Amino acid sequence: MKGSGNGSRTSDDETEEEAYYWNTEILPILNIIEKADNDTDVDCLCKACIRLYKSLENGNMLGRNCKQRAILLKILYKLVDVGSDQLSLLLVKLILALRVTGKNLLNVCKLIFKISRCENNDVLFQTENILDSLLDVLKSEDMLSNSEALLYCLGAIKFLSGNANLIKYMLNENLLETLVQLMKHISNTDKESDSLLPISGNLLVQLTAILRNIADLSQSRPRFLLSGALSELCVILEQYIADKDVCTNVARILSKLSSYNDCCTALADCPRCFSIFLAVLNKHQKKQDLVVRIVFTLGNLTAKNNHAREQFYMEDGAISTLLSLFQIYYELDCCMKSASGRSESAEEVNSRHPKHPTDVEDVLIKLIRVLANISIHPSLGTVLSTNQNCVDLLIKVLEYKQIDECEELVINAAAAINNLSYYQTKHSAVRSRQLRISELLLRLLLSNNMEGILEAARVFGNLSQTKEIRDFVVAKNVYKFMIALLDSKNPDVCFSACGVLINVTVDNNKRTILREEGGIKKLIDCLQDFGPSDWQLASLVCKTLWNYSEKITSAALCFGNKETEKLIELLTTYLEEELALDNSLDKDLRAYHKVCWESEFIPVASQLLTRVQSHDTLLEPLSVPSQ
Repeated sequence: MKGSGNGSRTSDDETEEEAYYWNTEILPILNIIEKADNDTDVDCLCKACIRLYKSLENGNMLGRNCKQRAILLKILYKLVDVGSDQLSLLLVKLILALRVTGKNLLNVCKLIFKISRCENNDVLFQTENILDSLLDVLKSEDMLSNSEALLYCLGAIKFLSGNANLIKYMLNENLLETLVQLMKHISNTDKESDSLLPISGNLLVQLTAILRNIADLSQSRPRFLLSGALSELCVILEQYIADKDVCTNVARILSKLSSYNDCCTALADCPRCFSIFLAVLNKHQKKQDLVVRIVFTLGNLTAKNNHAREQFYMEDGAISTLLSLFQIYYELDCCMKSASGRSESAEEVNSRHPKHPTDVEDVLIKLIRVLANISIHPSLGTVLSTNQNCVDLLIKVLEYKQIDECEELVINAAAAINNLSYYQTKHSAVRSRQLRISELLLRLLLSNNMEGILEAARVFGNLSQTKEIRDFVVAKNVYKFMIALLDSKNPDVCFSACGVLINVTVDNNKRTILREEGGIKKLIDCLQDFGPSDWQLASLVCKTLWNYSEKITSAALCFGNKETEKLIELLTTYLEEELALDNSLDKDLRAYHKVCWESEFIPVASQLLTRVQSHDTLLEPLSVPSQ
């Protein structure tokens, strides 16, 4: 390296003390740098740069304090061409510490960006402690005057944020809070200019990509909440609704965070968030990577929060937007199914894993989940149950999609129909199509998928409140499936099966079906297996047996000898508080069990016991004598 003619001298505005420090501490290091061979002495240059940084720091010559700053920068810039990434990062640290601006800052940020693109260089960013300098650029530089440099800086941080150790370090150095402030700056600048600056969209793509990586860290959630990031992301989503890349990144962040209850609550409280989500869905209907994330977020928001369900439903065109998307993706899935049916062999079709939905199926799964969640709300569910378009689309899913093609889609459609079938409104679209729905549910009952069978049983539990479906249940032997399900040893499955059987036994002419397939014994076994742990199920079993035994003349003839004995024994035991309630449960759970036991089980169980005991005799009634 050629000498720069840099000798011992004093600048006009340099004090003698500063000149002395320069000549004795800084200049010797610069001489080492100038004499080094760029090709063979990279290690020597790196060590010299480390010494130089420490010496400048000790002499308070960082920033713009160094009077020989121009000379120093000139020497450092020449080293950039050496081509060593390690040396380049040390130079970057020095140059940024000297507070360069304008084109110099842009070139440095471009260099950082270039080095950061190689994953193997992550370790250099850790060992050379360059991250603090990089974060300082975000905190100190004005966006408008250094926007291009800022863009490369954000791009570098985006690459580095893919490294778990680096992103955790930057998070602890308030990276998230810095990015939120930068988002606000960009948003306010755009508002003041009455238009979106060309560079703003590019900056936000990089910025939101970093936040997307930060959102993967569980420890970042409190920071997202405290920094106001969620509301600011909604503002950006609305402002940049035409920018698909920005919208997609924001949607990814919100979909990740909305999986947690605290973030869900905070997001639902953001002003106009539901209106903004609907606007994005209407703007980007066919951009499924964006749609699926927004709809997933809506599904999370409406999963457990009745107020959020109301907020969403009350937005203008909320349900029509969902159903419009439902129609679009249903038709797209039908086209894809038709096309794949022509091109795939039977072996390929059968080899597809039913639990791995396609991208289009995934949109449908999440759309239906939102509809199912909204229908949980009593007043909203009642109104939605009268929506013919909604019910028709759900029926179409069950018609064209087999459960072994896409398990989650079929089960979600059945679950949504179950929720809607709960409402006994006069104009229910479910009730008007209940025979067709029952035929499709029968197909689910014949499958080997227990989740599908359970959802079908739940729907039959609601629909069998009408005589038309009770007749269907008997005619199509659905009741035999329900009796068989009592053997499942699963309380949810047994509860749903009992729900159907209790409805069927309302009709006098159908009560004898419980004698088939060992139904009476299986009901009593359910009472024994689940009574102490599930008093709601126990009461349902008792109600079923109560309906069945309405015309009882002899307990033995009605239930069977052994069954009668066992039933009396169980009911007698379960009606004794000390024997029925589990003292090993914690206080709150035991109190809940006691409430269920007293309010739901005791009333029907005590009446059933009285009826059975009063007819428990070995004597048989005689038939009416002939005249």
